[in-house]
Amino acid sequence: MLTFQQKIDIIASFPVLQRKDVSLGRVNFHFEESVHEKKTVAYHLHPNGNGFVYAALLGDVPVDAKGMANIRDYSEDELRKLVARSIASLSGDGSEDEDDSLTDAARPERKRLPVTEQWLSPGGEPYTLLFDEEMWYLYAEDQLDMAFESYKEALEYLADEEFRRG
Repeated sequence: MLTFQQKIDIIASFPVLQRKDVSLGRVNFHFEESVHEKKTVAYHLHPNGNGFVYAALLGDVPVDAKGMANIRDYSEDELRKLVARSIASLSGDGSEDEDDSLTDAARPERKRLPVTEQWLSPGGEPYTLLFDEEMWYLYAEDQLDMAFESYKEALEYLADEEFRRG
């Protein structure tokens, strides 16, 4: 298990993140350029070794009700990859371009990250909201249902139609 200081150093190595010291010696890191309402990438890093990274948009990482993955037992490589993927998911652009604001470790992860969210219709049918090629697409299984120019527009539609996160 990484120490508290090692986790801080790894996460602080991403220049796009801003450190925020919070209560009880805990530390958060924010991504102010997030295109989502969510800006917290690392949450409540604690001297006892516990901490969380936002992974709700990743789809392949176990998360709690707030979309946070517990990083208590992560290795350095696992933590770097998860933080890079979290930043890429919150950037929302899905760009293949190199981004000098990310560390070298973040670039490969960013290129292959599909940004997806799972939703349920009012009747309980599963839908997938997918960001691809600068647009957000809502799929019912393999069938395209709607397309949106922004994440905000997609969320407004989902709220109006009474969808809920799945």
